[in-house]
Amino acid sequence: MTKSIPKPSTLVTALSSLPTVLPPHRPHPATMAAIPAHTLNLCSVLSEAKRIVNAHSRHFLALSVVFLLPLSFSLIIYPTLQLSLTQIDVVTTQFFIVDSPDLRQSLTIPLLYILFVYIFFLGAIATITYSTFHGFYGRPVRFFPAMKSLGFSFFPLVSTTIAAQLLLGLISLTFLLFFVVIIKTVENLGSEIDYNSNYFIVFCAFVAAVLCLVIIYFQVNWSLACVIVVAESKWGFEPLWRSSYLVKGMRSISLSLLLFFGVLIGFWVWMNSNNVLHFDAVGGWRSWPFVLQMVIGTSLLTLLLLHNTASSTVFYMYCKALHGELATEIAEEFAREYVSLPFDDQKVPHIVTVVPT
Repeated sequence: MTKSIPKPSTLVTALSSLPTVLPPHRPHPATMAAIPAHTLNLCSVLSEAKRIVNAHSRHFLALSVVFLLPLSFSLIIYPTLQLSLTQIDVVTTQFFIVDSPDLRQSLTIPLLYILFVYIFFLGAIATITYSTFHGFYGRPVRFFPAMKSLGFSFFPLVSTTIAAQLLLGLISLTFLLFFVVIIKTVENLGSEIDYNSNYFIVFCAFVAAVLCLVIIYFQVNWSLACVIVVAESKWGFEPLWRSSYLVKGMRSISLSLLLFFGVLIGFWVWMNSNNVLHFDAVGGWRSWPFVLQMVIGTSLLTLLLLHNTASSTVFYMYCKALHGELATEIAEEFAREYVSLPFDDQKVPHIVTVVPT
C-alpha cells in the first residue's frame, strides 16, 4: 500500500473518492489538475505540523506562553533548585544538630513539582491538540474555545494517563517478579550467585534492556491515546486500544516521532540543566549569562514541545486516512456547503488520501 498526501489547492481541496457529496457549484475532482504527491514519512508529518503552527502562529504562541513556557522553565531550573534546597537543608540540620531530616518536608517540593508538571503538561496537550485538529481542516482556531476545551478533556486525559501508567507498572512488576523467581530458583538448586560478577551484571542489563524495549513498544502503540481523548472524547483504557488499532501499518513513523522528539527534548533538558547548575542560586541567578541561558533554553524547549504535540495530532489524522476513516469526516465538511475565504493559502483544509495499489 502506498501512502500519498496531495497538497491542497488555493481555495478548495476536493476528495476524489467522494464525488457525490460535493456541492453543485464546486468542480468535480476529475476535472481538476493532478496534484503532486509524496511518500508519507517522518518529514511529511513534521512539515504538516509546521504548516499548521505557522498558519496560526499567534494562537499557538499564546497557548505556549500559558502552558509550555512555565513547563519548560521548570524542567530546566528544577535540578538546580532541588540542589540548592538540599544544601540549605543540610546546613540547617547541621546547625540545629538534627540527626535525620524531616521526610515529609523533603518530599513536599518534589510532589508539588510533579503535580505542577502534570497539570501544565495535560493542559498543553488538550489545548494544542484541539487547535491542531481544527487547524488541519482549515476551521477557525481561537484562543478561548481552545481554553474551554480544556474543561472537557482534562479529567479524561487524567484517567487515560493513569490507565497507561497502571499497565506499564504491571508490566514492570511482572518483569521484576520474573527476575526474582529466576534468582531464587537458581539459589534453591544449590548454586551460589555472585552479585558482583560480570555474568550477573550482564544478565541484569539484559533483563533491563528487554523491559525497555517492551515499554517502548507499548509507547509506540499508545502514541495517539491523548489525541484520541481530545478528538474523540474517549477516556480510560479505550483510547489505548483505539491508538493500538490506528497505528497499525504506521508503527515505524510512530517510533520515529517518539525517538526524534524524545532524544531532542531529553538532550536539550539535560544539557541546559547541567549548564544552569554552574550558577550560584543567590548571586548567579541575577547575572546576564544565567538569564540568557534560561531564555534560549526555555524558548527552544517550548518550541520542541509545541511541535511534538502538533505532530502527534497530524499523525493521528494520517492514521485515520490509512484506515479509511477520514473520508466520512471530509464528507461532512463538504456537506455543510459553506464558502471558504481564507486569508492565507496555508489555512485551507488539508486532505489526506491513501491510495491502494
